Amino acid sequence: MRTIRDVDVKGKRVIVRVDYNVPLTEKGEVADERRVEESLPTLNYLLGKGARVVLMSHLGRPKGADPSQSLRPVAQTLSRLLGHQVNFVDDTIGATAEAAVSKLANGEAVMLENLRFHPGEEKNDPAFATALAKLGDVFVEDAFGSVHRAHASTVGVANHLPAYAGFLVEKEAKELRRLVQSPDRPFAAILGGAKVKDKLPILTSLCGKVNTLIVGGAMAIPLIHPASIQDELVRKSVTALESEAKKHGVDLVLPQDWVVKETNGEKVMDTPDTAIPQGYVALDIGKKSRELFRQRLTGAKTVFFNGPLGKAEDPAFAKGTHDVLAYLQGIPGTHISAGGDTARVIRDLGLEGAFTYMSTGGGAALEFIEGRELPGLSVIP
Repeated sequence: MRTIRDVDVKGKRVIVRVDYNVPLTEKGEVADERRVEESLPTLNYLLGKGARVVLMSHLGRPKGADPSQSLRPVAQTLSRLLGHQVNFVDDTIGATAEAAVSKLANGEAVMLENLRFHPGEEKNDPAFATALAKLGDVFVEDAFGSVHRAHASTVGVANHLPAYAGFLVEKEAKELRRLVQSPDRPFAAILGGAKVKDKLPILTSLCGKVNTLIVGGAMAIPLIHPASIQDELVRKSVTALESEAKKHGVDLVLPQDWVVKETNGEKVMDTPDTAIPQGYVALDIGKKSRELFRQRLTGAKTVFFNGPLGKAEDPAFAKGTHDVLAYLQGIPGTHISAGGDTARVIRDLGLEGAFTYMSTGGGAALEFIEGRELPGLSVIP
């Protein structure tokens, strides 16, 4: 995979796809700067080499132009982190964007407005991709968190311009490749979160790669209570997962108890087993589950973590995730986490020390480990 080291960028307009899909506060300020910080090595290199940098990213899932999801505050944050002004453009294509780019001097940068304000982005519309490509001479992919999406800014632009990987994408691929090609064994994966339908097929594919698969969060519920499944796709995914785990001899580890909360009240209590009382919702794993998970992690030399084991953003339901990761922090091995939301939970709990590497991509990292071809990487020779 060729990188920005392989191209002379001096005086060239370099379009850089970055991942600035960051959370904003109620005041519209950047709440978590990590993804912006992760882009700095690539941007400092390009600007230092005299490139004219054009930054593009998405933010959130807007339905058309939405001022509350503008990238303007991100441009302000980036200006502070870089130490010089990054001008913001109110559009992504057209006369306004072209005029702003034409005024760039060597070593200067502009940031375009949220890509998803245009419907052509997620549709990988050829006309939108062509208009974006018109703004540059070279394309750099540095948004690892988006490379699993075949969008105009990740794939379409690369059909018009020579494509290169930025330092973040290069680093992500190098670190995650170790999990695919030669992980030290035993290899354990811990997956939680709430995207049940999206993640169950990924859990199934991991069965051919890991020795132990620990499942927490909302994803564990259909595995423990299959009779409660109403979605036919989820039912089939559960059956496939159980079959693959058995076929490959994977130790599939599920919660044994919960911390539950009244659906329409404030009462919180522990359950003695996996039954969820009527009128309650499970929001964390219980004491027996925490101990079981720790036992199954003992001796693991490689651990992959994606998604909290409960509603960890609420301190009342963070103990399961905290205790398991705190234990992980105390054992040797290669420990890799994936995903922006996962990273925020880890930092909020003060447990960054549990990991040797924290990937910026959630879905992208999971699909990379699955062995899928990622569209945003396949366009880079």
